[in-house]
Amino acid sequence: MKTSAPCHPGKNHALSHCFDFWASGSCHPRLRERLCAKDVRPLARWEISCQTGVMSLIRPVDRPPVHLRLARDLSRSIRRGHPWVYAESLREIPKVPAGSRAVLLDYKHNREIAKGYVDPNSPIAFRACTSDEKDRLDDRWARRQFDRAYRLRKALFRNPFSRDGSARDQIEGAAPVDDIAGRPNLTTGFRLFHGEGDGLPGLVVDVYGDVAVIKLDGPAATTFWQAEGIAEWLMQATRVKAVVQRERDRGKEARVIAGELTEAAVPFLEYGLKFTADVLHGQKTGFFLDQRENRALIRKLSYNRRVLNLFSYTGGFSIAAGVGGAQHVTSVDVAEPAIEVARQHWELNELPASQHEAIAADVFDFLAEAKKAGHRWEVMVVDPPSFAPSQESLTRAIASYERLFGMAAELVSASGLLAVASCSSHLRDQQFLEICEESLSAARRRGRILTFNGPPADHPAPLALREFRYLKFALMQLD
Repeated sequence: MKTSAPCHPGKNHALSHCFDFWASGSCHPRLRERLCAKDVRPLARWEISCQTGVMSLIRPVDRPPVHLRLARDLSRSIRRGHPWVYAESLREIPKVPAGSRAVLLDYKHNREIAKGYVDPNSPIAFRACTSDEKDRLDDRWARRQFDRAYRLRKALFRNPFSRDGSARDQIEGAAPVDDIAGRPNLTTGFRLFHGEGDGLPGLVVDVYGDVAVIKLDGPAATTFWQAEGIAEWLMQATRVKAVVQRERDRGKEARVIAGELTEAAVPFLEYGLKFTADVLHGQKTGFFLDQRENRALIRKLSYNRRVLNLFSYTGGFSIAAGVGGAQHVTSVDVAEPAIEVARQHWELNELPASQHEAIAADVFDFLAEAKKAGHRWEVMVVDPPSFAPSQESLTRAIASYERLFGMAAELVSASGLLAVASCSSHLRDQQFLEICEESLSAARRRGRILTFNGPPADHPAPLALREFRYLKFALMQLD
């Protein structure tokens, strides 16, 4: 498979920088007047971009920003870093296209407190990009945010952008898995931009080896950000060889917008473990990168133990357990294609086939049958999809989590480990811990929390935005 993006014209950086200077407002008024003299119309930014090949990171606009007035006093929350304003908190939502630039005005004095963009059709009607009055929402602002996020990942993963050879070469040339210990820098799959957590509302970029995947959170983000310009930045800054754009709407197909994608299953490394991500059709952007540190934890604790991985998807926790020396690993997922990839990942990591069983089955049915058969496991991982996609579904979701975790707890050996997770932002940490307590009580088990984790460091969250700390992972030891 080989998929290519359309070619862009050649670059003329000097012309681009001249226009940036002109458009930034830094240019002296008389010079601006002379530049526009003799009916010479200044070109719109998109026209300059098309002619020079230097594309904007933010989509150019030809209209002034709309003004949004708060219906109640949220100024303190916004200034503390909460980037969202819900529709009911605004006096009025203007009828403008999604993604239009907006200035948020405070409740009492109509003073500017934030700049961002508006989404008239979303419960989150305004997303703040900056609360600094000096900031302008232009490419310079975007590049500052990009550079800050870039430097963080460079530190976290020991400069993952300076690589020799292709990702496939790295995978095939990696050391045997039992020699990886002590080499934690071998990670080439990570999140580069994490939306609001990096001050980039609605923009997610994941990197898998030499492929980057852009995902924009809805129509407003798709309009505000210019994916092709971001792809150009990624090709230059990270040395990826292809950029894919994924849509939040599952009905829309992913597309290659820069470079050339030679295979949909893109190889990458995670702490030396070998994986592939289906960047065109896989869940999220192709893999669950947010469980990286928890997989590393399960790897440490699996030696000589029987491990059960429920909702295994493509076997991330299973491979971690296998490489960690598990006696035997069972992977269970309802999706046969995902189970087949889990088998491939096991083989890719050169693990003994006899020590892995991959089963395509409904997890609740599997647990019921396993209980009848008297099966037990020393380590169990339960990482289901979100049972609470909305606040309205939370009560029903809590009951489902309690039933699932309780069924799992019944099958954990004495002194065994039970790891449970939820990726619902509507479920608070305390509620999740109460679910764990109720589940163990229903199973007539007692346990102790060994660790309670959230997303890893490449998935940062604003302190003021509790909703962004969606992942909850509890590791318990049962009596």
